[in-house]
Amino acid sequence: MAGVQTAVALREQGWKGRVTLLGAEPHQPYDRPPLSKAVLLGTAESSAFEVDFPALGIELELGRRVTALRPDEHLVETAEGPVAYDRLVIATGAEPVTLPGTDGVPGVYLLRTLDDAERLRPVLEGRRRVVVVGAGWIGAEFATAAREAGCAVTVVEAADRPLAGALPAEIAEHMTDWYAASGTRLMTDARVAAVEAGAVLLADGTRLTADAVLVGIGARPTTAWLAGSGVELCPDGSVRADERLRTSRPDVYAVGDCASFPSTRYGERLLIHHWDNALQGPRTVAADIVEGAAEGPIYDPVPYFWSEQFGRFVQYAGHHAGADTRVWRGDPAGASWSVCWLRGGELVALLAVGRPRDLAQGRKLIERGARLDPDRAADPSVPLKAAVLR
Repeated sequence: MAGVQTAVALREQGWKGRVTLLGAEPHQPYDRPPLSKAVLLGTAESSAFEVDFPALGIELELGRRVTALRPDEHLVETAEGPVAYDRLVIATGAEPVTLPGTDGVPGVYLLRTLDDAERLRPVLEGRRRVVVVGAGWIGAEFATAAREAGCAVTVVEAADRPLAGALPAEIAEHMTDWYAASGTRLMTDARVAAVEAGAVLLADGTRLTADAVLVGIGARPTTAWLAGSGVELCPDGSVRADERLRTSRPDVYAVGDCASFPSTRYGERLLIHHWDNALQGPRTVAADIVEGAAEGPIYDPVPYFWSEQFGRFVQYAGHHAGADTRVWRGDPAGASWSVCWLRGGELVALLAVGRPRDLAQGRKLIERGARLDPDRAADPSVPLKAAVLR
């Protein structure tokens, strides 16, 4: 997404020079969200972008993995030889974290690429017994698809609740019942000791029979190839980009899942592994390349993502770290509810479950720094925009 959108944005903003898009995968560039849904379930063969690359003058170099960067020479290295650049945009995304000890174990899968989804499709078609390691966003979405396909699914999570790394306990605990209601077994405080052919062994001695094991325990920026390049990385492995997504080396930018950036809005550096970030960031990069730093916009978005899991549409906007007030809208035991986070009365983040209007209004209010009346905001019958303090 980030690479394709950067190439397209360059043309839209008037870049007349040559544009080359290098991609490690052999497939036509594609969108990732459908991989855990329609592509995985076999209701769609692919999710290729509907972009006419030849018409835009964008040269695709597919199946060509970049292995190193030599910025002093303005070259990137590939197995097929070096590629010269005037401006380089790093959009290498993120790669799944693997479970130690699972290399070479049959029946262990990841879900990040089109090839991953195609390898997993027969598992769902065969209605196999599946163990999912990790109750994060990917784990929940895969479990949803596997249950829809008729698989017996067990999800094991080392933390005491699902989405432990993404949401506070008092929010995530209300999502626990979603698993049981779908027929999915959720085991929390469950650490994996080993994975062997046909089984997952837990630290407490429990042995779970599994025809397939899906590992969904997070992702890390794909930046190891930048070693020795002088491009500065953060402790989390992300490229340290500035407010216009420029890196520490001249003429080199970074965008999407591989890059973090400083947010004035939230007062901290953000690393966002979500689709919307890969859609919006390229516009800033393209503007800086075409117009120059004096004219280009500063990148400081309101983060946004969504997830479809267990029959619910979950949306989130903003960044709740640093909030001092939490406001519930509706009953979290019900089918639709929202949570607002305020900082000094200002709306900074919102989670909406089955309440898309709350999300749409809330996202705009966050963007403009609106202050809310907590009492009015707590009434789910009151539109969020009507709870703004004048």
